[in-house]
Amino acid sequence: QVQLVESGGGLVQPGGSLRLSCAASGFSLGYFAIGWFRQVPGKEREGVSCISTRDGTTDYADAVKGRFTVSRDNAKNTVYLQMNSLEPEDTAVYYCAVLRSKYYCSGFVPDDYSYWGQGTQVTVSS
Repeated sequence: QVQLVESGGGLVQPGGSLRLSCAASGFSLGYFAIGWFRQVPGKEREGVSCISTRDGTTDYADAVKGRFTVSRDNAKNTVYLQMNSLEPEDTAVYYCAVLRSKYYCSGFVPDDYSYWGQGTQVTVSS
């Protein structure tokens, strides 16, 4: 059964850091691109970052460039999102998903992604 499971969310003060994990089961991550998205109630799902687990190339939304870093550990079948200098505006449920049909990152259109995880809540507040 193909499944992605996010973890690592929580409550953090502004300026703090969190590392999210996206663990895959039922398939090998080493041939796909994995995207991170976030969503707040009442708003559309927003692309945050993407990594090609095949060649390690990455992409970031402008809102998180220089603060977030995506990485992968193919041996652990896991993708990570290191989030530094967090801001209240980063508060959201964060999801990971598999980009269909391409192994390289190609935009942040949610409809292009499948096998969404259940999400992990990130709250940035003092």
